[in-house]
Amino acid sequence: MTPDAPERAPADGPKPPKPDPAADAPDPRLAAREAGRAARDLARHLRTLLAAAGLGLARAGRALSARAAERAARARRASAERPPAVAETDARALNRRSRPILGRRHPALLAAALLVLLPALALAIYLFAAFVSLPPLGGAVVETGQRAITVEADDGRVFATRGSFRGQKLTAADLPPHLAQAIVAIEDRRFYSHWGIDLRGLARAAWRNLRGGGVREGGSTITQQYVRLTSLNQEKTLWRKVQEAFLALRVESTMSKDAILLGYLDSAYFGAGAYGADAAARRYFGKPAKALNLPESAMLAGLVRAPSQLAPTRNLGGAKERADVVLQAMVETGAISQAEADAARKQSVTLKSPPEAPLGTNYFLDMIAGDVKRLAGTDGDMTVRSTLNLDLQSLAEGVVARRLDKDGARRKVGQAAMVVLSKEGAILAMVGGRDYEDSQFNRAVQAKRQPGSLFKLLAYLTAYEKGYTPESVMVDRPVQIGDWQPENDDGRYRGPVPLRTAFALSINTVAAQLGQDVGIPAVIATARKLGIQSDLPNVPSLVLGSGAVSLLEMTRAYGSVLSGRTPLQSYGIQAIRGAAPQPLYVRTDAAPGPMLAQEPRTMMLDSLQAVVESGTGRAARVPGQIIGGKTGTSQDFRDAWFVGMTPDLVVGIWVGNDDDSPMNRMFGGEMPAGIFHDFVQRAAEKLAKGKARPSAERAEPARAAAAPAAEPVAAGEVRGVPEVIDTGTLNLRGRVVRLLGVVGERGHLARQLASYLRRREVVCTGLSDGATARCRIEGDDLAGLILAAGGARASEDAPPDLLGAEEQARAERVGLWGR
Repeated sequence: MTPDAPERAPADGPKPPKPDPAADAPDPRLAAREAGRAARDLARHLRTLLAAAGLGLARAGRALSARAAERAARARRASAERPPAVAETDARALNRRSRPILGRRHPALLAAALLVLLPALALAIYLFAAFVSLPPLGGAVVETGQRAITVEADDGRVFATRGSFRGQKLTAADLPPHLAQAIVAIEDRRFYSHWGIDLRGLARAAWRNLRGGGVREGGSTITQQYVRLTSLNQEKTLWRKVQEAFLALRVESTMSKDAILLGYLDSAYFGAGAYGADAAARRYFGKPAKALNLPESAMLAGLVRAPSQLAPTRNLGGAKERADVVLQAMVETGAISQAEADAARKQSVTLKSPPEAPLGTNYFLDMIAGDVKRLAGTDGDMTVRSTLNLDLQSLAEGVVARRLDKDGARRKVGQAAMVVLSKEGAILAMVGGRDYEDSQFNRAVQAKRQPGSLFKLLAYLTAYEKGYTPESVMVDRPVQIGDWQPENDDGRYRGPVPLRTAFALSINTVAAQLGQDVGIPAVIATARKLGIQSDLPNVPSLVLGSGAVSLLEMTRAYGSVLSGRTPLQSYGIQAIRGAAPQPLYVRTDAAPGPMLAQEPRTMMLDSLQAVVESGTGRAARVPGQIIGGKTGTSQDFRDAWFVGMTPDLVVGIWVGNDDDSPMNRMFGGEMPAGIFHDFVQRAAEKLAKGKARPSAERAEPARAAAAPAAEPVAAGEVRGVPEVIDTGTLNLRGRVVRLLGVVGERGHLARQLASYLRRREVVCTGLSDGATARCRIEGDDLAGLILAAGGARASEDAPPDLLGAEEQARAERVGLWGR
């Protein structure tokens, strides 16, 4: 038996679907006649109940009258023997006692009658009202919610699912016998013998709840659960329970047991967004319901009581334990033998479902959700091929988190955002904030902040289009424009400077003069041409970034300069497929539109490169790579930006605080430029290798990439079983060994490592005095294993393979990165 209201969908999720009532509903005229007969039966039962109550009262009255008459006769006989005066007094008393017993001198009897009649009448009225207001079978409003969306990365790897899986309606031929037997065994063993309401089961549940001191078991039958899912709401009220009982009786009189069971299996929630047994089979095992074997059927049957808690995608151990309980219930009901149950327990159940989406990708998923509905134009289950590169996404999350962990508190930086675009506008990676669980607000798309000097790109490009060149000279001097007096950050004035130098050093006075020369409306027109849609004030300070824009807008604008397209259209979806062979949507290259004039564009790219070579963006330099970009810092250090580019990528970074509070003198050329450097330094390698990122689904820690060829020179080699000092330091045969690239942790993580290394040989090389070493265990790099399992943090000087292992652990929230 199941609890009265077993857990179904999450509180804010879609309600269970309601099956089509046309499939099982009776003819309306037959239903009307059946309802009329039921109403007449109910009225007849009520009349019988009231007549029985009246008959009982009449019998009680007659008994009391007989006893009173007997007492009066005895009194008269006694009075005959008394003197006349005494007899007269007794006669008056006798007359008083012989008055009708139901009169006003007997209020206790009248109250007893009312105590019996009024509750019975109230109960009769309540039951009648519940009966006449019954909703039609399957008549509840169906709230379909968002249909299932499976999201693939740019290389086809599935990394996320969203929405509700519906699957196919089951038929008798599709229903595997073991699934039906498992559901009946664990949910309603007397399903085939009761008539919709199981009084024996209700009594047993009440007794167990009484002994347990709380609600531990419910008495709802499968039929009651079916009508609740398809015809009623999920409120826990007496009214709903009464109507549920009436509807269960009606369903049993109009539908076969097999039809009821099929309807229930099509409606029940099985967790992970799967509604119906077929949807659950496809969601968890990658197969239709008719292909389920015994262990898989037992696991699905065990989910309906607590689907959110037991969904095998998040609690495989709990789902397996519950499946064992189901198998034993099947043995007790005779559905299978004990030998079959034991064999099923030994069979491994393999999930073929995508893991939970890496937490950081949810910012990207939120962004494309609206585009999916707009582009697909259908409510069916869909598969979306996105533009997200999982390796670059993991790298972006890692470098942002590492910089914030290192300097965020000291520099009063609470948040960061990052966007990575291809030259064609594909969104390859997106970091919308420090932690999606803490805040779902996407700072890369939704936040509007002042870009500071980042906006100078628009003024300089406008000037280059109007005849200026990077060699044109302007004077860095005090400037008065109306009431506005722009100043340089360092308070210095350099005199005559070429525009290339002025842009590289981000000289404010030159930009202000340039804006006045070309006109603020012309600068706004250039911004619109490059895809900036935010409101921009027509004021002189606009050239220094006094308007509010989003990070994605600014990154697109810089991407337009890189690609020459005006504007560069950013996009996150490549294709959408549904159930039909024909794709619902395929992105095609947009028709050639306006292009930036080649000469101004070349000048602008040269000025952007000067920023990184000799200007405010020197922290973004990567040896051996051509880099261009621009820094930006808003007033009072409330925002710091850097948008940089390589020949193939455009990367935008913003750091600041959600409450708009000032940072500790944070410039765009510091943390934002440093994040860009860390990302670009390793992005080319990841794009070239295109290797798959390991999944946290695996039971063992993922292995880090092989150590690079340029390992530290081995000054010695030591083998042995180590003692763990912390997760980055070992005692190996009396020598303290510090692992290269690892900042060790103590406590339970160190104890876990000690347990893992017990009686296992470690080989360490590079053990010169004061040097860090690289150690291997069974051929695997020990530092990489520790970092990939979340057992430690990577140090600042860690090689790229170890940094990648830490990023993997961060993305999958394992070890010290878990919650």
